Amino acid sequence: MSNQVNGISKRLIVESPNVKLVDGVLESKFNYRKNHFEHRADGLHVTPKEHEYSFKTVLKPRKTGLLLVGLGGNNGSTAVGSIYANQYGMTWRTKEGSNQFRHPNCHCAPWLRLGAQNQIFVPFKDIVPILSPNDLVISGWDISNSNLYDAMARAKVFEPELQEKLRPFMEPIVPLPSVYYPDFIASNQGDRANNVIPGSNKLEHLEHIRADIRKFKQDHELECVIVLWTANTERYTDVRTGLNTTADEILKSIGSNEYEVSPSNIFAVASILEGAHYINGSPQNTLVPGIIELADRHNVFVGGDDFKSGQTKFKSAFVDFLVSSGLKPECIVSYNHLGNNDGKNLSEARQFRSKEISKSSVVDDMVKSNQILFPDAKNPDHCVVIKYVPFVADSKRAMDEYICSIFMGGKQTFVVHNTCEDSLLASPLIYDLAILTELASRVTYKDGDDYKPFHSVLSILSLLLKAPVVPPGTPISNAFMRQFSTLTKLVTALAGFPSDTDMQIEFFTQLPQSK
Repeated sequence: MSNQVNGISKRLIVESPNVKLVDGVLESKFNYRKNHFEHRADGLHVTPKEHEYSFKTVLKPRKTGLLLVGLGGNNGSTAVGSIYANQYGMTWRTKEGSNQFRHPNCHCAPWLRLGAQNQIFVPFKDIVPILSPNDLVISGWDISNSNLYDAMARAKVFEPELQEKLRPFMEPIVPLPSVYYPDFIASNQGDRANNVIPGSNKLEHLEHIRADIRKFKQDHELECVIVLWTANTERYTDVRTGLNTTADEILKSIGSNEYEVSPSNIFAVASILEGAHYINGSPQNTLVPGIIELADRHNVFVGGDDFKSGQTKFKSAFVDFLVSSGLKPECIVSYNHLGNNDGKNLSEARQFRSKEISKSSVVDDMVKSNQILFPDAKNPDHCVVIKYVPFVADSKRAMDEYICSIFMGGKQTFVVHNTCEDSLLASPLIYDLAILTELASRVTYKDGDDYKPFHSVLSILSLLLKAPVVPPGTPISNAFMRQFSTLTKLVTALAGFPSDTDMQIEFFTQLPQSK
């Protein structure tokens, strides 16, 4: 006899012997079918196998706080202002008429397709309960002491009428003093740095940030805290033995005031030691091996790197389409210009190099997926250019040219022009990263005897990040739809039913008649 469970939502009822609800915890069993491959002298041997997983998902979301590093930047002020606009149902006039903010419950996947034949679509939040952006308690740090109203006005993201409606809520918010090591960000940021933790002792800075996190958690009686870096892109830090390749090394390096310990390293370590999850929304290599080991030691999630919002999100879908269609990308040239502070910071070479790496690596796994098109696994010529043009402010221009080899030595060229408000693409990603991290904190699984949490490197966030950080030994996937499929299939497995396959066999065979 099947169990009928109506604990997920009012709309979705799962009738299955593999799912049950016990004291607010959804327990589900999932048969994971996976092909195992072995190269032998006579060919490639395939062995289909099944692995049984059990999941437990606490249905009630936890009271969650989000601490933004870079609270006073374009992304931070936009993310905070948008939540107030939504909470108070604000409307404002634009040239096109009246507008009203309506938040997505999970912007990356607001609706999921559950049924192939009947084309059933269900909101993400109706499959497993998730936070709304309105539920998040937000604070954070910034090297500038501008209140969020002034920061919002400087960013020029919102319409003036909306800015004035937000003023009573934004003006009282002043970011906490932040960590500032001038060598890690562009020299042109020095005039903003009037809100920094004094001194140069990195261990003292670490303890200061830890105290900020503890106070935030206590003041708001939070069950879950997430620290997210949305501040300036840093230059890459060295990774070497003795500095940061183990947890003990990074702690020792902070204690001895090593020069190569970056501000983002300080925030990541402080978060982990306080049991707060850490997400790196910029492209620098914050999550060095020692920090990943430290997160694993403390059972804390880390995720990164670099928000995947506009141009790169399109690239991660389009290049996958090209390769899957048998078109061989030979040359990809991406040009950007933007006028916000991110563009200003990236105008210096070392900071730009961090961004160039994250933008360029997005096609790597697609090249490796097709040995017919890419027999030598050589990546396309891939050039990324970013220019700072103050006049365009947060309105980013991105232009891409894709040149492909096609049949009989021919060429096909695609040219794409994209104009977007940079922070209006990034801010929903901030919400989504926090929402998915909080969801993951409520899930345990077992494939043997004992339940355990997901790996400390939270790779399900890869959909939202340009250069995904994954557990050691795990292949990196950049292709957008593959990442999307991974996330959606995991969510349905948590709810107690597998996603429909996309084979759609019923459309070209005759299904048995239902009794």
